[in-house]
Amino acid sequence: MVQRISVRGRTSAPADTVYELLRDGASWPTWSPLGSFELVRPGDDEPEGLGAIRLFRTGRTRSYEKIVALEPGRRFGYALEHGLPLRDYVAYVDLSPRDGGTEIHWHSTFTAKIPGTGWFYRRVLGVFIKRVVAGLVAATEARVAP
Repeated sequence: MVQRISVRGRTSAPADTVYELLRDGASWPTWSPLGSFELVRPGDDEPEGLGAIRLFRTGRTRSYEKIVALEPGRRFGYALEHGLPLRDYVAYVDLSPRDGGTEIHWHSTFTAKIPGTGWFYRRVLGVFIKRVVAGLVAATEARVAP
């Protein structure tokens, strides 16, 4: 069964500022719960371009993620290559201008490899993504603060 996660956040920063942080994998451990970043394979046209494989480590968990969508100031997307017991995991971060700032909508879908565990991964990843979005909001707010 396909599982869905949807988390929203809001920042006073412009969408380009949010997008800049999403594109920079090395910044993720500074504003999210992720432990470390490594660029495993460069993208088709630039290091962190489409097709790039990024490795994030947190504790014992290793997550290899392929960049699948890049729309400057509007959308960032990635798909899990391997590292978690999930199939067809894909996430998009949509950015929309709102009241002089940006609304962030981080949403993903996946299927658990082990039947009956989808609810568990939806809950755990939902909490994790809430922390990621909160960190992203805080980091962007810090960039626009006087």
